[in-house]
Amino acid sequence: MRSGIGFDFHRLVEGRPLVLGGVHIPCSRGLLGHSDADALIHAVCDALLGAAGLGDIGLHFPDTDPRFQGASSLRLLATCRGLAAERGLTVVNVDAVILAEAPRMAPYRLLMQTNIAGALDLPADRVNIKATTMEACGPVGRGEGIGAMATVLLTAGEQGPAA
Repeated sequence: MRSGIGFDFHRLVEGRPLVLGGVHIPCSRGLLGHSDADALIHAVCDALLGAAGLGDIGLHFPDTDPRFQGASSLRLLATCRGLAAERGLTVVNVDAVILAEAPRMAPYRLLMQTNIAGALDLPADRVNIKATTMEACGPVGRGEGIGAMATVLLTAGEQGPAA
C-alpha cells in the first residue's frame, strides 16, 4: 500500500468557466490556469503521482506546453492512472475536500465523484468528496480562489481490496 497527498489552488477570474471534478458549475467566475484549471482533479493527480513516486502534475503536464492549453483535467487524471498502472499500482480509493466560499458544491458532489471514479476506473463509492468554506478567512474566504486537497491510496496489483 502507498498513500499520497495533493493540494491545488487557483484564482477565480472573470471570463473563465468554473470546472471542478470535471463538472461545469454555473458561476460568474472560473479558475485561472493553463488547462481547464480544475483544482480538485489537480489535487487528485498530485496525490496519485505522489503515492506512485512519480513527481507531480507540473512535471508531467507543464503549463509551458501548448498541448495542455485548455486540456480536460479528467484526461490528465486518466493519464496519471496509466502511469501508476505501468508501475504495477492500482488506485484503491480517493478522499478529497474542496475549499470554497461559493458556489455551494453539494449539488455537484455526486457527479464529481462519478467523473473521478470513471477516470480512475473505480466504483464511484471509492471516491469521496467533501466541501468546506474558510469562514471568510484568507484568499478562499475572500472569494479570491478555490483550493482542494486529496489523498489517494494505491496498492500493488490489478485490483484494490473489496470496498
